[in-house]
Amino acid sequence: MKTASPLRSSRRKHGFSLLEVTVVIAVLLSLTTVLILGARAWKNGSDRAGCILNMRMVQTAVRSYQNLYEYNPGSMPYAENGTQDIGAHLFLKGYISGKMLNEMQGYATCAGGGSYSRPHPDVFPPIGELYIKCSMSSQEDHALPDGPEW
Repeated sequence: MKTASPLRSSRRKHGFSLLEVTVVIAVLLSLTTVLILGARAWKNGSDRAGCILNMRMVQTAVRSYQNLYEYNPGSMPYAENGTQDIGAHLFLKGYISGKMLNEMQGYATCAGGGSYSRPHPDVFPPIGELYIKCSMSSQEDHALPDGPEW
């Protein structure tokens, strides 16, 4: 009479094969790659949005200041505290923060790493033009559209 060997049927190998480990590592690497690329795209998008919001806030402050004190587009403000720089006036009157003033004057960069420039810091821009522009406006949509509302 033959007896079934319990040792043989109940014995199993423990652990993973090399193929299983390789597949798991490949899946983890692809998920990590997708996560990193998504995070980078999100960061670039938020940098662009921050830059555009800064330009919009400055533009709104310039137009508010211009309208409140009845300056015409293309004119210069009266000298206050020894300066006609519109950015300095906006800071002194509380329209913008010190950080924003530093960005406007080129001492700090925008959120995307570009720098802001003002063609004429002491002249109110004509209607339809922006007071400040980002150096990255030619790439990655770091620009507000020019239009009659500005």
